Amino acid sequence: MKASTRLTTAVVAAAALLGAAAGSASASGARPPHRARPGHSHGSSHRPGQGRGPGSGHVRGPGQGPGQGPGPGRGPGPTAVFVQNDNPAGNQIVAYDRAGDGTLTQAGVYGTGGLGGALSESVVDHVASQGSLAYDRHDGLLYAVNPQSNTISVFSVFGDHLALRQVISSGGAFPVSIAVDRGLVYVLNALEGGSVQGYAAGSGHLFAIPGSNRALGLNPAETPQFTHTPGQVAFSPDGSKLIVTTKGNGSDIDVFFMDPSGRPSKAPVVNSEPGAVPFAVTFDQEGNLDVSEAGTDALASFALNPNGTVTQLDSVATGEEATCWVTAAGGYLYVSNAASASLSDFRSGSGGALTLLGNTPTDAGTVDGAVSGDGRYLYVQAGGAGIVDEFAIGSPGALTKIGSVVVPDAAGGEGIVAQ
Repeated sequence: MKASTRLTTAVVAAAALLGAAAGSASASGARPPHRARPGHSHGSSHRPGQGRGPGSGHVRGPGQGPGQGPGPGRGPGPTAVFVQNDNPAGNQIVAYDRAGDGTLTQAGVYGTGGLGGALSESVVDHVASQGSLAYDRHDGLLYAVNPQSNTISVFSVFGDHLALRQVISSGGAFPVSIAVDRGLVYVLNALEGGSVQGYAAGSGHLFAIPGSNRALGLNPAETPQFTHTPGQVAFSPDGSKLIVTTKGNGSDIDVFFMDPSGRPSKAPVVNSEPGAVPFAVTFDQEGNLDVSEAGTDALASFALNPNGTVTQLDSVATGEEATCWVTAAGGYLYVSNAASASLSDFRSGSGGALTLLGNTPTDAGTVDGAVSGDGRYLYVQAGGAGIVDEFAIGSPGALTKIGSVVVPDAAGGEGIVAQ
């Protein structure tokens, strides 16, 4: 059981708080040497900068800033959808209410207190990642990355309202993805070779866990950035492993082991997938790892072995271009194809078997997606015009478009949570 292999969240939070009091607000570990990769050179693509703009406040909702407003939220109601616009002038979260027919109505706009960002040469996928917005249902907290500010924003959630509780350092450069596992939070930083940083959640805030920062050792000089920065951080279903995809910078699936204190192993098990360019991950109903592969425009399934290695079970091409994001809905998987403006619908079967059911058109620049908690609706960001497309999920997994909404001030936009 998970409870027997990890200290309680309260203990981890207390340790992190003590570390913070000792001046370890954003704990960093020693960075290992870059992995040996032929022809790699060293450099830095750090884009520093803080600032104020539209993202410095909110338009609607309780609380006026970090530490203000009521305590941790009780979570969104059953019809709340939150979308991040990733605006470089001021990052914002847009809240929507979901009607009974699945269509969305804007309910509020909330500044994160940080700046969105754009990796070099990106077009619609400016942070080129999955999971830049994450929800902790247990604690009623929403986490958002502010790439250009190198920070994470923490919101309490009250139905379709948000209250900004905290803005905290990401422990690295250009955060792009967040993973949540019952009181543990890990952020993936994309630049300067990549890193992950751990936090414990408590009292509506995050506390950096001392000694939890791990450098990925990727080549920071690889270009273009949007294809050569890491794509996602995710926990395994039992929380015992932390997974990072490296996209074109090694084409690896990295697997860290989590210890009882909430810290990763010193180094990951590196699973090389030459030419595959692993981008985003999810898990099927059997606990197999499903990975969207931008290099082969395919969805692949893997067994995640106890020793941290992965064994491929199946791989099916989408027939589309720029296959990068994947969203699970029961026994179905929906893969976003950014260059083809489409979703590929897969059925997940026994032993990780994958069956392509078809492709569904979307608005231009298909990126991040989320499924409603009742499994009836799929919401997908279309970065070409900063749109969210709305789909009803039928049987067997077929998608029917029911509408779309324009996300205010979206700059491509990645990061979506549906309840």
